[in-house]
Amino acid sequence: MGHMGVDRTLDLVRTRFYWPRMALDVERKVKTCGRCVRRKARPERVAPLVNINTTRPLELLCMDFLSLEADKSGTKDILVITDHFTKFAVAIPTPNQKARTVARCLWENFMVHYGIPEKLHSDQGPDFESRTIKELCQVAGIHKVRTTPYHPRGNPVERFNRTLLDMLGTLRDQDKSCWRDHVRPLVHAYNCTRNEVTGFTPYELMFGRQPRLPVDLAFNLPVQEEQHSSHSEYVQKLKSRLKESYKLAMDKAAKIAHKNKMRFDRYVTVSDLEAGDRVLVRNVRIRGKHKISDKWEHTVHVVVRRAGNLPVYTVKPENKDGPLRTLHRDLLLPCGYLPVEESSEHVQKPVSRRPRTRANPELEEENPSDEEDDLLIPVWLSPPVHTVSESPVNVPDIDNPPDVDSQSDFGNIPDMPNSTTDNTEYLSTNGVTPTEQVDETTLTENDSPVDDPDV
Repeated sequence: MGHMGVDRTLDLVRTRFYWPRMALDVERKVKTCGRCVRRKARPERVAPLVNINTTRPLELLCMDFLSLEADKSGTKDILVITDHFTKFAVAIPTPNQKARTVARCLWENFMVHYGIPEKLHSDQGPDFESRTIKELCQVAGIHKVRTTPYHPRGNPVERFNRTLLDMLGTLRDQDKSCWRDHVRPLVHAYNCTRNEVTGFTPYELMFGRQPRLPVDLAFNLPVQEEQHSSHSEYVQKLKSRLKESYKLAMDKAAKIAHKNKMRFDRYVTVSDLEAGDRVLVRNVRIRGKHKISDKWEHTVHVVVRRAGNLPVYTVKPENKDGPLRTLHRDLLLPCGYLPVEESSEHVQKPVSRRPRTRANPELEEENPSDEEDDLLIPVWLSPPVHTVSESPVNVPDIDNPPDVDSQSDFGNIPDMPNSTTDNTEYLSTNGVTPTEQVDETTLTENDSPVDDPDV
């Protein structure tokens, strides 16, 4: 009746039927309805927030693509790269999102200027998971890590993407048509402002000094730099200053991370899974309009293992062989109350039609077509003939039948011995053995055509 829920279904049943424990049966039926669960069950926050911790620059480099409307040059993609510890960001407008473009921009615009990172973090896009990026990481000694599918919260660069969009959105209308020219100055302005997570500017944590900005030139501000007697003294003071800055930045970042975790976990109902639990996977692969589509996939999966203490699980299909999928806990819905479905419906495979060959002389088709039956034209031979010649059989023209009384049709038939040889081929039709063919031919020859008025 339209799957209207427990109360409405129970009210509808009570007006017409009664049986003991009717309310419990109706409630159990409605709550275990597979169609209702896959369509109506809403995803919930059941996994607590897990913070990413770093202790030094270039320990973890995060990257992602930001796509927006094309400018007058046709550029619409920006490769955004951020260092997780210092929050130092680099944005490169790119003509496309190909793996070769990513590798070239990563090498020419970041590594040769700031150094090679220890880890490279990205989503599972084909441009970041390609063989080109893997070879680059292998050559440079970089450990490639990735987020779980459809979980943008696992990539810290997503937060900077929103900041960059807000800065680009503040441009004037005439400047928005050429936003490519304003990306680098805006990112530099971001790197020179204090970050609320670390308490320092990304530029200072990366280079150990304050930048000289255009505002300093506009107001002719003096450069406040200490005088050093030698390079070794400068290096020593730089190291001590960076060490103190890193310690303060780590303490401030830990406080902010704990605050964010407490605020996030306030609305989370923790629900862990164990190996063997039956779950449904969030239907995130659909494209286009999908307002009436199922929120969860039809196939029931089983949890295989958990990735350490992280809310990340590896699942596989329950009743069929399928690939292992590593998904975040928020994309899984426990469904142990659903009935176990059949492994798979029996799909009738198409019957392969192989031609009759020497290897398969007795191949029989199940449903021979009428057209093939029409092509079987009897050939009358004078007895005693027990075998069929290897010479090709000429199918007579139906429109112009040959003259039966003519002796020329039988003059070319060679004399065949009564005993069969090993080299003799038999033209078997509809699975009839050669011996049966000979008997049928003999019977047909014994029956005189004159006796049958239809012939």
